[in-house]
Amino acid sequence: MSGFQHFPGDAPSDLTLVELTWREGQIEHWIRFGRPARERALERHKRIVGFAPGAVFAFLRWASNDYGTVISRIDILRAIPPGAPYQTLPHVSPGGEMLLCSHGWPKVEQALQHIDAIEAQGIHPADVSADHWRHVHNRLSIGQAPHRYSAAQHRAWRKRRDILT
Repeated sequence: MSGFQHFPGDAPSDLTLVELTWREGQIEHWIRFGRPARERALERHKRIVGFAPGAVFAFLRWASNDYGTVISRIDILRAIPPGAPYQTLPHVSPGGEMLLCSHGWPKVEQALQHIDAIEAQGIHPADVSADHWRHVHNRLSIGQAPHRYSAAQHRAWRKRRDILT
């Protein structure tokens, strides 16, 4: 990725790095949710955030030109440990495990509304089951509304995760 800069030597090499840009009304790349392990400002309109292996985060990209919106996209990724397979993605180094990928404003808006509904229940979206994000991806890709993520489903996921770890 052009111009991608890494953290100083004190940053762990296993971080998944995301380059964020914000030029109001032109290009807006931001993290919708997630828990960055590191963050560094590069210049006035750019910064880099780093996610530890296993961390789940949502990366939004929007850009426009004189004729309107040219990209509207949301990706929900899981940061990968060194040596694990991954999906490459612009502005993400090295890449991540793709849980959800949606583009075009109507689908991006549906994904954002789903995230809002999860947060309204007091659940951090980064803690949601990866299987649920894959479900949301599949439903949005065929033009169907995803099933609601419930508190009971979340409790069951946490118990299953605790048993497996």
